[in-house]
Amino acid sequence: MSLTSNPISHRFVILGAFFVGLLVAGFAHAAGAEALPASVRQALDQARVPVDAVGIWVQPVDAATPTLAINADQPMNPASVMKLVTAFTSLEYFGPSHTWQTRISSTGPVHNGVLQGNLYIVGGGDPVLAYERVWKLFRRLRALGVDTITGDIVLDGSVLRLPSHDPDAFDGRGLRPYNSGPYGLLLHFNTLQLALFPGTGPNDTVTVASEPPLSGIVIDNRLQTSGASCGVWYRDLEARLEPGPRLVLSGSLPASCGPRNWSAAPLPPEDFSVAMIAGLWKEVGGQLQGQVRSGPAPGEARTQLLDDSPALAEIVRDMNKWSSNVIARQLLANLGSSNADGAPDMVAAGAQVATAQLAAAGVQTSGLVIENGAGLSRIERVRADTLGQLLIAAWQRPWMAEFIAALPIAGEDGTARKRLIGSPARGQAHIKTGTINGVRAIAGYVLDHDGRRHVVVMLVNHAEAAGSRAAQDALLEWVWAGGR
Repeated sequence: MSLTSNPISHRFVILGAFFVGLLVAGFAHAAGAEALPASVRQALDQARVPVDAVGIWVQPVDAATPTLAINADQPMNPASVMKLVTAFTSLEYFGPSHTWQTRISSTGPVHNGVLQGNLYIVGGGDPVLAYERVWKLFRRLRALGVDTITGDIVLDGSVLRLPSHDPDAFDGRGLRPYNSGPYGLLLHFNTLQLALFPGTGPNDTVTVASEPPLSGIVIDNRLQTSGASCGVWYRDLEARLEPGPRLVLSGSLPASCGPRNWSAAPLPPEDFSVAMIAGLWKEVGGQLQGQVRSGPAPGEARTQLLDDSPALAEIVRDMNKWSSNVIARQLLANLGSSNADGAPDMVAAGAQVATAQLAAAGVQTSGLVIENGAGLSRIERVRADTLGQLLIAAWQRPWMAEFIAALPIAGEDGTARKRLIGSPARGQAHIKTGTINGVRAIAGYVLDHDGRRHVVVMLVNHAEAAGSRAAQDALLEWVWAGGR
């Protein structure tokens, strides 16, 4: 009698296979725990982080299988390590030499230094259109003979169709630049930079120099110098927005810290762009009879100036070296800008495009959840083996060098500059780090002492995750030592 002709026998075989599967999974989990390097296990134990809260993947770039895989198929929150997904898919989709273009146009003639009509600034989705580049554009516009604009300066950011964005939603700190959202005409990362110069004695006023100029924003400086030691220097600093709008800066900065750079995001991106353009046009000596406002540019507007962004490879480097959330958000929206059919907005479409790019590259995407591409999320998820496969695929791409060069070097620069200090593995790892409450993560490449390069991923999701840094460093050192 065949197996399929006896339903009872078939049921017992299925149940038996099910229990065998459970046993195999249990043995595999136990084996994975036993395979954890002793130094990593000891550091996790000291941090009170259980092994089941950790996902690990280690694989030589020239090997077909991993040398270490623990809970690698469990979707976990990667924090800013999610930027590797954004970097990979952006480079794959656009290419490393891709640029974004910003256009300045007008509808009226220029006579005797006067532009009769409106000036339009049309955004192309550029992630890194900083105030210095806009200043140069305005200087060139002045050189072309435009001193006065009789109409308005109209800002067109409609290239990106975006969902509503609440900067307070993640952690209630909406004035922190890392909480800023994307925008089609994003200017200066939506960030007001504040250079702080403490006085020489307690209670002296801290001098503040701000840039770029933001028209209509009053800075109310209440910062004072303190005699405390310079530890976490920004701990006592606070920025809040009051009606006016008035940006109130309060708290203290130790004199022993010397000059420091701080920042705030006092306005939503659209309003920030309006305020910056108004302030900058005035700063270069331009006159405006109308106002600066948002709106669409008419099709008949005549182009006056064009400005191209740096290449995507440079933008990815800016994003990953210092973990810029706003650049990551901007790149994800741009991914969706040319393929948004059926998606509610270009951020959702970008997540679809990113997932499709990974799948096409042979990277498994089960359990992958992309919310904003920056990792500043409570719901984003990725598996350690997905990141491992992504890093192997990146190693095989023609833009491999640009991808790796964008990663911080442990003990040397970027967000990993304080890692592996005093370790023989210092300078041998290019890693992206990720940090939010309950999450600590690293992913990247390690060159071992024999000159062989390995992919390394470690994700920690646990209430005590903040204490797992030593375990991550121990894993990097274990790989550098050749697994010994």
